[in-house]
Amino acid sequence: MKGKYHITVANEMVKYDFDIRRNITIIKGDSATGKTTLVEMIREFYEDGESSGVRLNCEKECRPLAGRDWKILIQAAKDCIIFIDENNDFLPTQDFAEAVQNSDNYYVIVTREGLPNLPYSVDEIYGIRVSGKYAGLKQTYNEFYHIYGDYSLKEDVDPDKVIVEDSNAGFEFFQNQSVGKQYSVISAGGKSNVFQKMNEIQGRSILVIADGAAFGPEMDRVMKMTYRNGNITVYLPESFEWLILASGVVDHKDIRNILEDPSSHIDSKEFFSWERFFTHILIEITSGTWLQYSKRKINPSYLNEAVRQKIVSFIERIRL
Repeated sequence: MKGKYHITVANEMVKYDFDIRRNITIIKGDSATGKTTLVEMIREFYEDGESSGVRLNCEKECRPLAGRDWKILIQAAKDCIIFIDENNDFLPTQDFAEAVQNSDNYYVIVTREGLPNLPYSVDEIYGIRVSGKYAGLKQTYNEFYHIYGDYSLKEDVDPDKVIVEDSNAGFEFFQNQSVGKQYSVISAGGKSNVFQKMNEIQGRSILVIADGAAFGPEMDRVMKMTYRNGNITVYLPESFEWLILASGVVDHKDIRNILEDPSSHIDSKEFFSWERFFTHILIEITSGTWLQYSKRKINPSYLNEAVRQKIVSFIERIRL
């Protein structure tokens, strides 16, 4: 399944209006914000159609998932958008993550906890709030908003410590960039270790670089520490491979179209996360060229001064 889908769900009292563009969308937030109500309305329409009093408009079938037969229900669903409330014990399990990966559906999951087995994007974590769009009407209009908002930098960052999520090509690249500079680069050895490294490292200004396409499960505790400490900056491109593609280092006719609308090109059954897709694309289009890419070990061509500076200069407001 691929593409972006607009969903409108409404009854006489409440209306939800939102877009889904990746295989995993997370809805967080406090009680009484309308999360469970949304899933319940999806269930009512799925079971009783318009006679339920719910109106649902979407190009794809929307259905709920709950109970002990969840695995059978996922296997039976094809090309659907599946809504799941947080009171389901299977959500944090590896079995559920594997079922999601092997299916051809999108998932909208209500949860207040991180789900470390699922590689969901920092850009697809939402809360629900009442909008003033229909103020004065009987019907309450609810909209999605990004939990972590706009984390673009408001001022220049000059780090003395850089924590890089991975230990392969991305880490090698940034480590090489640091030679002769006034900062050091440390590998976290995986996204689940970033928070621990943030606790361990002491510095005047700490920069964390991680793959935003799959860093969602870590965001809550990482951002809380960022707000608390005041000297930590988080830079979250989709992935290191996305950064290379977006920088323009690789010249290929399809790159611009892909980057402008990734959801139209990324099949969720083939690629569990957008990070995996961008890695695949970069490997594919550079195969047999001087910029042939390997995730395990950086091609020395990417450490060429001109190439390296073109990639780094794409990172706004961070001095590396």
